[in-house]
Amino acid sequence: MVEHAQHLSREKRQEHTVETMVQMASEHSADEITTTAIAKRMGLSQGALFKHFPNKDAMLKAVMVWVADRLLSRIDKAVQGKEALPALEAALMTHIEFVLNNPGVPRILFGELQRSKMTPAKQMANTLMMRYAEKMKSIVEQGQQAGQLHADVDAASAATMFIGMVQGLVMQSMLTGSLKEMPSQAKLAFKIYQRGIEVSS
Repeated sequence: MVEHAQHLSREKRQEHTVETMVQMASEHSADEITTTAIAKRMGLSQGALFKHFPNKDAMLKAVMVWVADRLLSRIDKAVQGKEALPALEAALMTHIEFVLNNPGVPRILFGELQRSKMTPAKQMANTLMMRYAEKMKSIVEQGQQAGQLHADVDAASAATMFIGMVQGLVMQSMLTGSLKEMPSQAKLAFKIYQRGIEVSS
């Protein structure tokens, strides 16, 4: 059982704050989530919350760090030891599963990427996207070297298209208000993606 927020260590309090924001973002847009509401959900005063984060932007940056660490580590584990196409599919399905388990994450991520100013949270979101793209690019290049993927496919563009596929699936599900169809839709979308980069046997 999770210890009450008032008795958590600094590190645990920060993690609990991030998890609370992610949970609240599944119910509201990130802009609607105030520090007052966060503190209330956690059973704290705003003063107690601000002992660990100076402002909401710092909380949002911590959310992006939390997302990057958890999502990328899960993808690393999912693709380990696999050839290129199975690795790409495993990365896709792992990402979809992560969104299903944390539906507030894409709301926060899309919200940060749309900001006009470069906030610490937006910078971290951009860093996450670059790390993600580099990981997918590396998998595509490995597949090309193994003769499994077309050599004339631009690996960076293939990585960008992969990310766009994920974002499209998530956005479509957010618009319809239902995430449950994402896994089956992801499998169908990946088959189309695969046909564009795979060397025919």
